[in-house]
Amino acid sequence: MAKNTTINPEQSNQSLDEESLIMHASGRPGKLEIVPTKPMKTQRDLSLAYSPGVAAPCLAIHKDPDKAYDYTARGNMVAVISNGTAVLGLGNLGALASKPVMEGKSVLFKRFADVDSIDIEIDTEDPEEFINAVKYLGPSFGGINLEDIKSPECFMIEQRLREIMDIPVFHDDQHGTAIISAAGFMSVLDITGKNIKDVKLVVNGAGAAAIACVELIKAMGVPHDNVVMCDTKGVIYSGRTEEMNQWKSAHAANTKDRTLTDALRGADVFWGLSVANCVTPEMVKGMAKNPAIFAMANPNPEIRPELAREARPDAIIATGRSDYPNQINNVLGFPYIFRGALDVRARTINDDMKIAAAKALAALAREDVPDEVDAAYGRRLRYGPDYIIPVPFDPRLIVEIPTAVAKAAVASGVARKPIVDEKAFRSALRARLDPTADTLELIFSKVRNNPQRVVFAEGEEERMIRAAIAFRDGGYGTPILIAREEVVKEKLLGLGLADLQGIEVHNSRLSQHNKGFTDYLFKRMQRRGVLERDCQRMVNQQRNVFAACMVAHGEADAMITGLSRNFNVCYDDIRKAIDAHTPYSAFGISMSISAGRTIFLADTAVNPSTNPERHAEIAIRAAAFAEHMGHKPRVALISYSTFGQMHDERAEFMREVVAKLDDHEVDFEYEGEMAPDVALDHDLMKRLYPFCRLTGPANVLIMPSLQAANIATKLMQKMVNSRDGNMVGPLLQGLKHPAQIVGMGATVSEIVTTAALAAHEAIGNAEAKQKQSEPLATKGKAA
Repeated sequence: MAKNTTINPEQSNQSLDEESLIMHASGRPGKLEIVPTKPMKTQRDLSLAYSPGVAAPCLAIHKDPDKAYDYTARGNMVAVISNGTAVLGLGNLGALASKPVMEGKSVLFKRFADVDSIDIEIDTEDPEEFINAVKYLGPSFGGINLEDIKSPECFMIEQRLREIMDIPVFHDDQHGTAIISAAGFMSVLDITGKNIKDVKLVVNGAGAAAIACVELIKAMGVPHDNVVMCDTKGVIYSGRTEEMNQWKSAHAANTKDRTLTDALRGADVFWGLSVANCVTPEMVKGMAKNPAIFAMANPNPEIRPELAREARPDAIIATGRSDYPNQINNVLGFPYIFRGALDVRARTINDDMKIAAAKALAALAREDVPDEVDAAYGRRLRYGPDYIIPVPFDPRLIVEIPTAVAKAAVASGVARKPIVDEKAFRSALRARLDPTADTLELIFSKVRNNPQRVVFAEGEEERMIRAAIAFRDGGYGTPILIAREEVVKEKLLGLGLADLQGIEVHNSRLSQHNKGFTDYLFKRMQRRGVLERDCQRMVNQQRNVFAACMVAHGEADAMITGLSRNFNVCYDDIRKAIDAHTPYSAFGISMSISAGRTIFLADTAVNPSTNPERHAEIAIRAAAFAEHMGHKPRVALISYSTFGQMHDERAEFMREVVAKLDDHEVDFEYEGEMAPDVALDHDLMKRLYPFCRLTGPANVLIMPSLQAANIATKLMQKMVNSRDGNMVGPLLQGLKHPAQIVGMGATVSEIVTTAALAAHEAIGNAEAKQKQSEPLATKGKAA
């Protein structure tokens, strides 16, 4: 049922701006806070963390400065520093206005590489004042990430700080782009069979990123005169005097080319770090065989990939955009480069480390891509012209890139700490990030590549309207509001948001489907005391019922509701039109996602009473869900009793569930009955119960009853806020068609996430149905 819609970019941007402002202002303003990593609950805790106990680490560090890495957060702390003179594509906004970007950069460090980061905005445009402010910060941080500082001042600032400071100083606007581009460049050479000593490279742009790209590519072996740089005055050639500086002069080529058109004639590779639409199809036609075109201007590239492909079908094309293959994205670099540098306490980030990062990225692109990454991007990602660098949410990046960078730091003599055991080093990297965050993004990517029609049943609720707009703008598919169109338009006007382009509005009372839906409901419910006119009234007046009928009839792929009715009412409405796979297969599962750990809890929504066999089925389905989310399930059957401590019927019930799982001979780890403190603390588990079959702390908790599960989940929902983690769910599982129910207090973001998960379930159902039909089709062909 998926179909694409055309969205007006201005309307989409307006909606995105509104949602971004709301997000930044909601709750605690901004995107960062500082939280303690040690207990701070008692007077003893405070006396250890501060006076008088804190004197001991102070004296130890005074005696041996390297002890700062053992006793403080310095070794995992990066400062993101800017003066706001080149903020994104917005220009010189000043230090204060750059703060949202710098906070965002700090968040990316944490999200992708578990690097703690603090943003610092320095309110001066004088390079000397800036240098003087930063140079004294060394004792506080393990590294400095310079950001959004205009050229050419950025070159001098970075160079001087690298000379002065004994920690890595890295201007990502320069080197991040250079490293990712170099990785793509190495893949291009490999695919085309060209020699690095022979290729001609043309770079359009002479700013910070362009200069850094050229410096790195020459360090990798491209001859000086094989690289031709262009700026707004044309080719930067030996002897040119107009608008030159020392950094441009260093890359002036001995060439007769004077224009970009001249330079591109016969060129093997083009790197664009300039402005939109400055390259024409005619220019591209004059390039060498199998050219590589990296049009990296954002948001609009130097030449649209479609035009470049039409002019040169043999070209390898990369851009800075996520909606085309081969995205040159800095997030592939800076988090992992700093991760590797920090883990060996590097004094600097040198060319060896940058080249190692580029080579590791290029090598990773040549390896087999995990199935979940393929599924997320809606195609088989296989090394070749349309896949020359990894994609941002590849879970292997956290291991491969930092390891390569760290090894290069050790080999080049800038590491203070050796890699004693590479296997252990890689395992520690792998353990830093919880797979759920990556899995959720992979799910969202898959939905973007397979957009779905999702019904937002309570279509006159303000939050539901805003969520529908965000769902549309996110590229997840077509949202369908069950509402009166005039009411929706009035609310949109009041919110100052975009119009309804790309969104469908269905008035249940006036729908052409009413007769068919009524007949369908009456056939299902006529022997349950329901009259035909009752069914007609449900279809006309109960939006949840109408939405569920749409999904059941294939008029939509999934539905979401819950803002105006409690869970049980919504669930009853849905079940009027949608069946479970088996009489007892439906259940609710919730996820508690926090730093480094995700816990799944079931059944949190559906079954008020079960028997051991049904409870075992819930455990099996919950384990499958956890595995689908990227986790190796370790299932604990939760009780207030641990391994026979108590002998009442509730503890015995959970022991019977374990016996049922034994009978099923399931292929995942499970154990019970056990109390939650034991289930979640593997050290305690192994110390007290060495016979326990779990190889780590439980991550799937099967609660003894719906009552216990629901109470626990709602307590966690209120106690765990977005700063500590997130609660997702309960998510309905086991229905024949996807339908999800959010809480009555759900935020717009939570609604969109749940709608995307419902859409993802619809994609999975369609894929499963297709697989089931494949043997029949094959058999038919053979016959």
